[in-house]
Amino acid sequence: MTGSEHLAVIAAGLGAGILTSTVGVASLLSFPVLIALGIPPVVANVSNTIGLLPGALSGSFGYRREIREVPRPITIAVVAVCAVGAIGGVVLLLALPPGVFAAAAPWLILFTCLIVGVQPRISRWLRARSDHPHGLRTSMSPATYFFTTLTGVYGGYFGAGAGVMMMAVLGLGLDLELRVVNGLKTLSLLAANVVASAIFVVIADINWTAAALLAIGSLVGGYVGSHIGRRIPGGLLRALIVLAGILAAILMLT
Repeated sequence: MTGSEHLAVIAAGLGAGILTSTVGVASLLSFPVLIALGIPPVVANVSNTIGLLPGALSGSFGYRREIREVPRPITIAVVAVCAVGAIGGVVLLLALPPGVFAAAAPWLILFTCLIVGVQPRISRWLRARSDHPHGLRTSMSPATYFFTTLTGVYGGYFGAGAGVMMMAVLGLGLDLELRVVNGLKTLSLLAANVVASAIFVVIADINWTAAALLAIGSLVGGYVGSHIGRRIPGGLLRALIVLAGILAAILMLT
């Protein structure tokens, strides 16, 4: 890569890191840049996952106050099931023909955008039908476990829009403030990326130059994004997440 291409990848990593900690569509920025540089899709996917790992790490550190507000059993459960799901995603990535999930991904993202948009109303409806309608849901239901695991699988396989999906799952399954859900989402995707990256390092082809350049940018971007995400009003953040998810789905369909 030339010097200008190096800068482009670092800039993509910076932007992707910010997106990791805010609206959750990081790979839709960084992955196309790697493809445009002529890196084969699977190698680009693997390198992208490794390169964005520091962004998820710094973003999780930036959200440390929000993460402390989550009951510890929930945090442990979300991290664990995402990590296990990511293993399945890596297996699918390396075993299936390219593009198998790509056909379904845009529609999954659009559906989860809808869930994010109407989540407050659905949550109120669920609380009204619960045994303790005036209490907050502070434990994970079997359905929340299941869909969190599936999102971990998707994160290990490709991950574009995985943040939007995780926001929908956690926001629907738990009664937590959106900024807290954003922090937990960032931590859960960190867990999925750690597991996927560890496997990729052992068995996959990696473009280490691209991964390193993305890592430089995403490390800064993830931390900056956590401060941005904390300060955005909940309603505006929800709207931005929905808009980002719709844009991501449109880009994947074209």
